[in-house]
Amino acid sequence: MSGPILEQAPVADRARALEAALRRRHLVPEGFVEDFTRLMEQDWAPENGARVVARAWVDPGYRDLLLKDGTSACAQFGYVGPQGEYIVALENTPTLQNVIVCTLCSCTAWPVLGLPPDWYKSFEYRARVVRESRSVLREMGLDLPPEVDIRVWDTTAETRYMVLPFRPAGTEGWDEAKLASIVTKDVLIGIARPDPAAGGTGGGLRGGGY
Repeated sequence: MSGPILEQAPVADRARALEAALRRRHLVPEGFVEDFTRLMEQDWAPENGARVVARAWVDPGYRDLLLKDGTSACAQFGYVGPQGEYIVALENTPTLQNVIVCTLCSCTAWPVLGLPPDWYKSFEYRARVVRESRSVLREMGLDLPPEVDIRVWDTTAETRYMVLPFRPAGTEGWDEAKLASIVTKDVLIGIARPDPAAGGTGGGLRGGGY
């Protein structure tokens, strides 16, 4: 005979109970949770990746370093920490669009992309972008011509990707701050391209239920 079925508490309640138990045993350093929360909510942001891209667009030497050793290049800005140990930059060209995904979970390069958006974590995106990349991008607002190849990269525990987009025409003479303003999280993941005319909005999270 099976025992009674116990209803499981919500994840947030279980997390708070675990934290309280660890604190009672003095296993959580003072301020650790608060500092890590601030790091996730304030310090890890796609604006960091946008600054990296803008620098690569104006500084050929930095671009070469970014493509050779993304971790070291991002560290020059102080963008280091968990999920940022193995950053690899994927360079787009007029005929190549790189897209990143984590088919197992939702890993990203947190220090330069920020925490993953909900659509990135969805099973639909993770399953379909590998098999139907062109259709998925079209549903999300990026309709690429047939001559543009799409390459999908699956994030692993040893590799954290970011996309280095192709610098769009019409941005000649822009300073780094203005260039960074057109590089969004969508652009860094590869589901959008920088659009100077859009004022930095890039391709939205539209369509397909994402």
